[in-house]
Amino acid sequence: MDGGRTAGHGTDRPATVWDHVLRVVSVGTVVVLLLVAFNASVSRDVAVRPAEERGESGALPLSDVLDGTGVSQDGTVGSADLDGAGNSLSARTLAAAGWRPGQEVVLLDTPLELPAYGPGRPDHVTADGQSVALSAAPARWDSLTFLATGTRTDGTGADVRGEGRVVYADGTTQDFPLSVPDWAAGPAGDAALSLPYANSATGFGQGAIGSVRLYARSVPLDQGREVDHVVLPTVADDDASLHVFSLGGRPATQAWTGTWARAVSGYASVGPWEDQTLRMTVRTTTGGHKARLRFDNTFAARPVTLGAVSVSLRGQGAATHGAAVPLTFDGAPGAVIPAGGRLVTDPVDLLLPPQTELLVSVHLPERVTAAPIHYASVDTNYTSVPGSGDQTLDRTGEPFTGLVEQWPFLTGVEVTDGPGAVVTYGDSITDGLRSTRDGHARWPDVLSARLHRSQDLPNLGVLNLGVAGNRITSDGYPGEGVSTYASGVSMLHRAQRDVFAQNGVEALVVFAGINDLRWGATPDVVVAGLGRLALTAEEHGVRVFVATLAPCAGGSRCTPEVEEARQRVNAHLRSEAADPESVFTGVWDFDAVLRDPALPERLRPEFDSGDHLHPNDAGLRAVAESVDLYELVGG
Repeated sequence: MDGGRTAGHGTDRPATVWDHVLRVVSVGTVVVLLLVAFNASVSRDVAVRPAEERGESGALPLSDVLDGTGVSQDGTVGSADLDGAGNSLSARTLAAAGWRPGQEVVLLDTPLELPAYGPGRPDHVTADGQSVALSAAPARWDSLTFLATGTRTDGTGADVRGEGRVVYADGTTQDFPLSVPDWAAGPAGDAALSLPYANSATGFGQGAIGSVRLYARSVPLDQGREVDHVVLPTVADDDASLHVFSLGGRPATQAWTGTWARAVSGYASVGPWEDQTLRMTVRTTTGGHKARLRFDNTFAARPVTLGAVSVSLRGQGAATHGAAVPLTFDGAPGAVIPAGGRLVTDPVDLLLPPQTELLVSVHLPERVTAAPIHYASVDTNYTSVPGSGDQTLDRTGEPFTGLVEQWPFLTGVEVTDGPGAVVTYGDSITDGLRSTRDGHARWPDVLSARLHRSQDLPNLGVLNLGVAGNRITSDGYPGEGVSTYASGVSMLHRAQRDVFAQNGVEALVVFAGINDLRWGATPDVVVAGLGRLALTAEEHGVRVFVATLAPCAGGSRCTPEVEEARQRVNAHLRSEAADPESVFTGVWDFDAVLRDPALPERLRPEFDSGDHLHPNDAGLRAVAESVDLYELVGG
């Protein structure tokens, strides 16, 4: 391909995860970073072990093996104990987040049933090798999702790690490691839910214990086999406990493919919006005859009510082309998204051609002062005035007199029978900052248009999961609370939610790392982070391509030291391109495309948007046109 080389995989022995880890860290001493980021890496190796040899029988539903009470009412000191010191989750804060006993919450695209917690009722199981039968087993799933948290008695706050097993109906098994952060010391960046306080053995309410967290962790499965039951992880560390509150299977929804997506980059003050309608612009990449939409309440502390939702083809401005189509949630016109949760609309028959602009309208009946947003919208979105009511079916666009500078709540549009999707994962260069407003000139947009024009390749969905200001290894937005920072949690923290919970993903393109270097990270840390992403992609059966870092001399924080670090990262990536044991499917040399031949530490003048950091439309087009489409689709 132009400007890049492919790394092959011609090995005699399948490399293990730790083989790859050791290779990645060979450029520096960053083992600690890798271990912290390891989360739920899973070996997909399946061993044939008849059930009678394992002695694993009598699997019970999770509700029958719950053995601990970790949720208490404020004021009922001593009624629950999650961490061995008499501390517990507050039922009051869970209710304020919209989480209630027995309720279903969708996390990592998996429906999870919360335990029916209450006074004296067990609500979690301390994982120790129990055999658990899932409600729909035997069934085929894309992955398992655990709602869990860890506790420690040694005060270190380190992650809790265990080893579990999936038992398939055909007698084969799959071992998996599971790593869950400590409920009080773990990062908010990849938490499913952060709560403002916990109840303690001696008190309750704000200030008794600081914020605590629950985590969702995904375990990839072999979709070709039916799951019979799951053996919960065993934790070898006597000072650590892993608490499982819910467990579910993510359906193997191969019929659905993403055609548009955006990542939540922060939780920010908005509006306020009250009894008014937002109308947001999206553009399809691949097409389909049936569609559904995803809405997320990521990083939130409170639930939000969607009163009505519609989708339509776009006419001029905020006007529709034809009638808007109302969407439902389990047959109802509206629904509530709990904090941290997701809603998916019911499918609707709707012809969505590729490269077509849509309008998604959302009525917010209740007052909203803060919302999860994708910040760097260079498409124009609209809002009606407060008190104007449900305008989701309006065709004229006349009620939409205000502008919205972000995408709130809306995170995805999916279609049926698509050929699969590729995720472009990066920072502001991928997000399209400084590209032409409403011009669809981001490099993923141009890449999608190239696929659409190709006569002999599948027209993959291209999902832009870039976040302006994003870094691979550290959080810009802290992961909880209302903040003016909307540069996202780290790519490692958001990968499970933003990449591997997308439907139809077959390939991942990672173009990131310059922000890490600009804010003081070492080349070794960046290389290790890129390797970690590649390993996680491999475990999920996703091919991963990595791009060299573009030059930025003359731009903000792009010092000579940053340039030296960039060269070291790029040298390592180019060496990966020639390595048959590379963790990457391919390495694309975007640096070679964008750099000035006379001053290689700078962007080519004709590609410079003016800030010496972000390429202009011509530079973004050059990046997209350098991609070998046959390599991308696996041809």
